[in-house]
Amino acid sequence: NELGAVVISIDNRGTRVPRGRDFRKCIYRQIGLLAADDQAAAAKKIFTMYPFIDAAHTGIWGWSGGGQMSLHCIFRHGDVFKSAIAIAFVAHQALYDNIYQERYMGLPNDNVEGYREGSPITHAKKLNGNLMIMHGTGDDNVHYSNAEVLLNELIKYNKQFQFMAYPNRTHSISEGEGTFKHLTTLYTNYLRAHCAPGAR
Repeated sequence: NELGAVVISIDNRGTRVPRGRDFRKCIYRQIGLLAADDQAAAAKKIFTMYPFIDAAHTGIWGWSGGGQMSLHCIFRHGDVFKSAIAIAFVAHQALYDNIYQERYMGLPNDNVEGYREGSPITHAKKLNGNLMIMHGTGDDNVHYSNAEVLLNELIKYNKQFQFMAYPNRTHSISEGEGTFKHLTTLYTNYLRAHCAPGAR
C-alpha cells in the first residue's frame, strides 16, 4: 500500500468461502481458536514464501469478531504477531449475545472449556507485543463491559497497552463529528509506529 506495507487477508476455517461444509462447520463449539491458529499458520507460511517481508514487524487488526481474533493472535501467537489492534471486540464469550454464542458454542455449562479457551481474556497474561484496544462506551452489540474486563486483566498482569474509549458511540463507532477520521488516524499512526514500513 502507500505506506510501504504488505497487506494480506486470509480466509481461515469457518469463513464463508466455497471450500466445503467441513471447512465452514469445524469451528462449532470452539469459536475463536481455530481461526487464530489458521491466521498464525498462514503468516508463518507467508514468511517463508516472501523473505522480504519483515516478520519482526507483523501486525493484525480487526473489528468485532475480527477484534476478538486479533486478541487471540497477539495473546496466543505472540511469536508471529508483534502488534495488534482490536476494535469493539468480545473479550469474554459469556458477555456476548446468547442467541449467537449458544447457537455456535452450545450452553456455557455444557462447553466450559470451549467458552474459557475461546475467550481472549483467558490468554491476556501472555501478551508480549504491542496492543491497542478501542471500544465505544455505548456499544449496542458487543457491550463495553468486554473492554473493562480485559483492561482489568491486562492491568492485573502489568501488561502495557494503549486504549481509546469513544464516549456514547455504538458498535460502528461512527457517531459524532470527526469520529471516523479520529479512529482511523489513531490506528494508522499506531501501525506506522509499530509495523515499520519497507522491506527487510
